[in-house]
Amino acid sequence: MAKSTAKYETIYILNPTLGEEDTAALVQKFNALAESHATLGDVEEWGKRRLAYEINKLTEGYYVLMNYESAPDFPAELERVLSINEGVIRWLTICKDQ
Repeated sequence: MAKSTAKYETIYILNPTLGEEDTAALVQKFNALAESHATLGDVEEWGKRRLAYEINKLTEGYYVLMNYESAPDFPAELERVLSINEGVIRWLTICKDQ
């Protein structure tokens, strides 16, 4: 029988040209989404860091790491929301239980 929940980790990179208020609003938006569909654990804001390679002519990004436990369908929904938001330049989700 399949497990009903699993532990996930999502890291996303926000556009560094966003202002402090816009960055905080996006982080809060994604945290609220995770809280409504999952059990949100630690959220670490790593701040601005240099990218390993240039993305859309940007050399820096604002990194955020989010840990949560949810049903298997939520990470796909979170990635869908991240992909349609123009302030997000990259994201990656991994399942920590596998």
